[in-house]
Amino acid sequence: MKKSISIWSFGGKSSLEEKLTLAGKAGFSGFEIDLTEDGPVGLKSSAAELTAIRAAADRAGVELSGLATGLYWGANPASADSATCARARDILKSQIAAARGLGVDAVLVVPGSVGVDFIAGCEVVPYDLAWERATAFIRNALPAAEKARVRLCIENVWNKFLLSPIEMRQFIAQFGSEWVGAYLDVGNTLAFGYPEQWIRILGSAIRRVHLKDYRRAVGSADGFVDLLSGDVEWPGVMGALRSVGYAGWLTAEMIPPVPFYKHGPEVLIHNSSRAMDAILAM
Repeated sequence: MKKSISIWSFGGKSSLEEKLTLAGKAGFSGFEIDLTEDGPVGLKSSAAELTAIRAAADRAGVELSGLATGLYWGANPASADSATCARARDILKSQIAAARGLGVDAVLVVPGSVGVDFIAGCEVVPYDLAWERATAFIRNALPAAEKARVRLCIENVWNKFLLSPIEMRQFIAQFGSEWVGAYLDVGNTLAFGYPEQWIRILGSAIRRVHLKDYRRAVGSADGFVDLLSGDVEWPGVMGALRSVGYAGWLTAEMIPPVPFYKHGPEVLIHNSSRAMDAILAM
């Protein structure tokens, strides 16, 4: 398994090139970048801009391991609003195109939300309709993903949808395509389950893995903590990953280091790398 870190783990106002360089110096071989409104990887990034980013990663000695985005939180693909759904389709289309330009073979997708507690006034979507609309959303994008050879990786997030590994497995299996898989977030499962069980049940459907740690007693987003300082049973997680033959990227996705690392945000990157070394040795 290979070590990567998410761009969301970096605090401060450092440039993308500075973040890439820090990731390499801290011992990461991969870097998960994200699609945002206006870049560095933006909705309308040109081929030349994407090539320049890939070159910057090469100079830093890291591989671009995946392409995430936070834009789905403002564009629920399962919304009853047609304009919102259209924007979600455009976001995924841009993700696929950007991934191809960056040489990345996997994108993180949130295919729909039933509800989101941390978004004020969030639309609540009936669960059955969310399933139908999320299915249509992925099916619509699948031909482009297959052509670009980019995997659509469905992440378990706090969206009140796909709440169990059996549901996640069923959702993925209905497409019958190697280009749809799971982006398992270890820490996200702890509020309502056990990551070892998710891994065993999803098995070969897992295409990417996010590493976070979490303290159940907190019960909110404030419960996310540094790796090795929460309730994740890391030996069990690593044993489960090996048992299903997972050999891909493990990406540390740390809560942005403010206020906890406000005086030294780069320390979180080094600490996360050391923690991952210990986790990989389990």
